[in-house]
Amino acid sequence: MIALILSAALLIDMPGEPTPYAKPVGATKVKYIELLENNSHIIYPLLAVVVVALIAFGVISAWRSEDMSGLQKAELKREIIRELRREIWGMTADALSKNVGVPRFKLLKILEEMQADNILEARTDTQRVTTWKMKGLSNSL
Repeated sequence: MIALILSAALLIDMPGEPTPYAKPVGATKVKYIELLENNSHIIYPLLAVVVVALIAFGVISAWRSEDMSGLQKAELKREIIRELRREIWGMTADALSKNVGVPRFKLLKILEEMQADNILEARTDTQRVTTWKMKGLSNSL
């Protein structure tokens, strides 16, 4: 019994005695974690500034990608109207893009705007070819 009490007393750490625990080898030898912990007051605000700068760059580049100003868009619409008045029966977007000199996807966006403004009408046939023509021009000539 006395031996049990003595062995229990030996297991209890006394104040001022070093603990028998030792770190395993390689447990905290990772340098980048120490770098982050030691310089977190610099690294994280810098990271936040970089993220905000990237977001701002993305917003500004998307804002500038609106490639046509209002004047250019009005000129393009005027040219489309001229071409469609020449061809009373209508034209496809491919033919219009060749005559006007604008890429097809930009032209389709303008044509859909003009259709929403009630200037043009579109008709799609069974082969899925869409013909654009001026609204109000008569078909009987």
